[in-house]
Amino acid sequence: MVLKRRVLENIEDTEDFYSAIKRENLTKSLSEERPYTYWTIELYDQKNGIRGGGGLGILAADTRRVAEAMNVPLTLITPFYPKEQHQIFENGALKDSSRPVDYKDFDFEFIDTVNIKCNNQLTELSVIEKEFNSTRILCITEPNFGELYSGDSCGDHRLYQEVALGFGGYQALKLVGLKPAIIQLNEVATFFAALARLDELAANGMDFYEAVVYTRKHTLYTNHTLVQAAEASFSFDQFERYVFPNLKSRAVKKWLKDKFENGRIRLSSVTIEIAELKSGVSKLHARVADYRDLAGEKVKFKAVTNGIDLPYWVSADVLKTLQSKNILDKFYLPTENYAENVETLSSEEIRALKSKGRAFMNDVLKTRPDSNGALHEFKDSDLVFDFKRRFVDYKRPWLPFSDPEKLKLILEKYNAFYILTGRVHSGDERMMSRLNEVLNLINSDAFLKSRVFYYPDYDEELARALSVGSNVSINVPVVGLEACGTSWEKDIGNLCLLISTHDGGVADGPRDAYLNVSGASEAEEIKNLYLKMEEAASAWANDFDLEFLIKKQLSNFLPVISGSRMLRDYLDFLF
Repeated sequence: MVLKRRVLENIEDTEDFYSAIKRENLTKSLSEERPYTYWTIELYDQKNGIRGGGGLGILAADTRRVAEAMNVPLTLITPFYPKEQHQIFENGALKDSSRPVDYKDFDFEFIDTVNIKCNNQLTELSVIEKEFNSTRILCITEPNFGELYSGDSCGDHRLYQEVALGFGGYQALKLVGLKPAIIQLNEVATFFAALARLDELAANGMDFYEAVVYTRKHTLYTNHTLVQAAEASFSFDQFERYVFPNLKSRAVKKWLKDKFENGRIRLSSVTIEIAELKSGVSKLHARVADYRDLAGEKVKFKAVTNGIDLPYWVSADVLKTLQSKNILDKFYLPTENYAENVETLSSEEIRALKSKGRAFMNDVLKTRPDSNGALHEFKDSDLVFDFKRRFVDYKRPWLPFSDPEKLKLILEKYNAFYILTGRVHSGDERMMSRLNEVLNLINSDAFLKSRVFYYPDYDEELARALSVGSNVSINVPVVGLEACGTSWEKDIGNLCLLISTHDGGVADGPRDAYLNVSGASEAEEIKNLYLKMEEAASAWANDFDLEFLIKKQLSNFLPVISGSRMLRDYLDFLF
């Protein structure tokens, strides 16, 4: 509805206006023509030819699949990058590489073109789409679009990609006859989608303040990380070349120009301003996220913990068992008596399910040589630890290698192997150096080289194979730095034992729900980590302990890891 002019009478301050407007019944209706629009700079959906860089893209793909299963009208808007990123191991070191990819090979349909203005020239963007029942993937692309996270986060090309997604993607929506019921901005790179909507409303005659409030009330900003790789900010000159030429409303231009401080603008600040609704991706994240608005006030975030698409990530055999025992319902949500029904799961069933998972993992690893070019196959009797996450400082992939002799004793005592895999962000020289240090340590020791394997080019396929087939997963971020993480959720679903610090989404559950790593210092955490590795190894050798720990994990975390629960929480929050 268009707000009545009377609402503006006798209101001078913008914040007073926002308070007054909340008393108006602004409604958001959801339909095929007015879908939930989900904006992301990254999608990780290898089946559909789009290879992302990490958790943000994986979550986007999970959200769309869950929406399809629940018959929710959702349109995911993202770039289609004509190059995809890979990491290869060459001459003893990890190196970045890229490969061309063509959307025509993945059944995307070309719709038409749209134009944006950048650097004093008109740029033509192709609009492509792929429909899946109630949902669709809508992409903008062009041959020189580069690859995901190309260049510096504050550089011209990154700004161009973000402007193309926002302004080009908004035009693409109109091209296919859609009007967003809600705009979900996943991270600040998607800010320009909401800006495009604000500009359209103001340029088409809506009072500017009405347009601001309408946009704010229909926009959700979801922050996915407590550790910004580099807080995105851009210069006034960059905005003059890439952003302002795409704005039609003088009032919007003035509003945006006023947000610059010392010639630069921080995207997080304006994203917070343009979205009334804000969410964090775990209870802990929403509580500790420290973002300030332009007035310096701390921003409040609603907690909507990330979930996963269980049918995609969890073994079909495991899901069938959980449903047959009335632990999960047909929507993969925990049943009313799920905790009680979890108690009927036996160690024999757990071991049989993991045996099938091990066979699946071995099938995948037949085509995946490790960093030394070797192929490996693991017996059911082999105990397999894994670390499979993005390689960034705060996730500490090197932690289990802090005391090589202690690690060797554990691996030898329990006939265990350790699989290490993950992706280093392009340009992260510090992390690349630390990874190479770990690999040099492994290769310099004959025993470690026979028991510890690093798999390069981490992707969806490898992530799923290890979750399904490993016994124990290690997740040790510095407490207070992980927003949520979802790799651990896949491990819980696939009946792996989880060793973790109490951080991110893991902190949604109690500390005794998993093998908790704690300590007043990193040295204490390392000592505790080795104790938990031994505890996990011992549990896999003892039916009673295995049952007890797996049941405790499932009872505490099945509601947390459910993607259906996540989408339901978003819908409750938004509508």
